[in-house]
Amino acid sequence: MNLKKITLLSLSVLLLFTSNTFAEITLPKILGHNMVLQRQKKVTIWGTAAPDEKISVAFAGQTKNTIADKAGNWSIKLSPMQASFIPREMVIKGTNTIVLKNILVGEVWLCSGQSNMEYAMRKYSKFQTSVKGNKPPEDDLNTANNTNIRIFLDRRKYMEPSPEHLGWDAAIGKPLVDFSVVGYYFAKDLYAKLNVPIGMISAAVPGSRIEPWIQASKLEIEPKLKNGKILDKLKQDDGDTGKFYNTMIQPLIPYTLKGMLWYQGESNCFLTENIRYAYKLKALIESWRSDWKDTKIPFYFVQIAPYNYSGSKDRPITAENLPEFWESQKLALHLKNTGTIAITDLVDSIADLHPGYKWEVGRRLSLLAANKTYGQTNVVYSGPVFQKMKIVNNSILVTFSNTGSGLSSRDGKPLNWFSIAGADGKFVKAKAEINGNTVIVSAPEVQHPYSVRFGWNEAAQSNFINKEGLPAVPFRSDNPWEKLFK
Repeated sequence: MNLKKITLLSLSVLLLFTSNTFAEITLPKILGHNMVLQRQKKVTIWGTAAPDEKISVAFAGQTKNTIADKAGNWSIKLSPMQASFIPREMVIKGTNTIVLKNILVGEVWLCSGQSNMEYAMRKYSKFQTSVKGNKPPEDDLNTANNTNIRIFLDRRKYMEPSPEHLGWDAAIGKPLVDFSVVGYYFAKDLYAKLNVPIGMISAAVPGSRIEPWIQASKLEIEPKLKNGKILDKLKQDDGDTGKFYNTMIQPLIPYTLKGMLWYQGESNCFLTENIRYAYKLKALIESWRSDWKDTKIPFYFVQIAPYNYSGSKDRPITAENLPEFWESQKLALHLKNTGTIAITDLVDSIADLHPGYKWEVGRRLSLLAANKTYGQTNVVYSGPVFQKMKIVNNSILVTFSNTGSGLSSRDGKPLNWFSIAGADGKFVKAKAEINGNTVIVSAPEVQHPYSVRFGWNEAAQSNFINKEGLPAVPFRSDNPWEKLFK
């Protein structure tokens, strides 16, 4: 046999091997053993196979069939299911058969953001001394034993589809070490409230700005304010646009979720962003909802913690830049099915960009979800929120929502971090007194008050709470962006 024939034969064998390899069903990494499927929704199962290959998926007494398209892509939707603690198998058949084991049905949430969301349980285990907002729970890293809470850690350079189906982990032992503290305690508290399996997906990268989490094309917009002014394209801020979306978020789509949690902003706050961040957060929320084909999916986020941003040597930052950033985060509440929690009280030192009370952050997010997603309207999920103000003689009467069972002072001392100004806009420290569900604010220096602010400083850790112990949300009555954002 001459060299040419040997070469052709070798090529034929290689093509046959390659064809058989591509003919096998391949699943995305998010589909695997031990996963939790979302209850009471159609559940998407998808993957790749040979073009026109017949695929069947069997789970929980139902079998669905489909045919891969010309590119080899396929997907099916399982009919909605009730929550189940019974571990069951999913059998996926084509030219090969894949059996995924120990699958539960319950509630599935995605948590994403930067280092404070990524903050792992191994770090939390070293933080057991100080207490704010709640008593620290037991050392779950060593004692957790609830196999009905499942976790999936979305790692960069890991999410490419492959023949391996390692899947999810129970939130116990070694797998819990690197998982998000916020994500875990959200799941733990939610489990106690709902008594159904909980699945948590963590996709977070330390130090990341918001831009890498958004598909590049979705930032090719020039937001138009209500006054007609058009902002520069959001993508002009760069920030490795789409980098983590492409590698960590897109591979999750369209895994069926109940909701999304977001804890990010520190990196953008260092850039003194305000209204531009509001539009970026809006773009992220709307684009992720579009990706999952669910315009109503809940999206809850954390108002970032007090920190000494003005101490930065890289750029001029004032003590008011952080409150302005909080304000820009809150503008996202104009979107339906969004919510936020304040954590101004969960900081021991404003020199610490990573305050350790992450279990309480997770708990507060679970309160938010319990109330707004699961209809437990008796659950108080927020501290006092500015509603309106009224000038009364030489004082300002401030009315709040989310007062819970009443307004209070955490330490029994007069309320702090209130300031007041006249028409000249010069703010001075003010006296603030609780009067029912309102606060009366005044200052001798201001006889004709015009506007009021609360917690308007990066160092502000006020004693103003509701009786459920949740902190009041910083605000300014002279917010210039509220009337311009759309």
